[in-house]
Amino acid sequence: MSARELAEPYPFVSTDDDATEAARLLAEHRLPALLVVDPDGQPYAIVPGSQLIGRLVPDYSLDDPLVAATISDRHLDEALEQMVGRTVADWLPRRRFRPPVVGPTQAFRRSPHSWPHAQPAGRRR
Repeated sequence: MSARELAEPYPFVSTDDDATEAARLLAEHRLPALLVVDPDGQPYAIVPGSQLIGRLVPDYSLDDPLVAATISDRHLDEALEQMVGRTVADWLPRRRFRPPVVGPTQAFRRSPHSWPHAQPAGRRR
């Protein structure tokens, strides 16, 4: 099985795109993460939605779900106002490494160590 056979289309944004449009894409498609490419179209980051939302709401609201549930539209409007004129790169948490990339013809092989019944040689009982 090749990577092409496993792949599905997924919405993405560029680091140069408008941050508010990226937030809208994340919300409208109910995406678990935002796929970001650099200006050359190469993978730049895969950021969980929770990390991005965490940059929009006050820190104290993330610690307590009851407080988070009481965030008013006014607070969300203020957060969105702060994003106006910012790019996706401005909005993203600082990254440490580029995401791994697999070419479309790469074969899919399951590592023997990922099989539940497999044990490394010499450790079998």
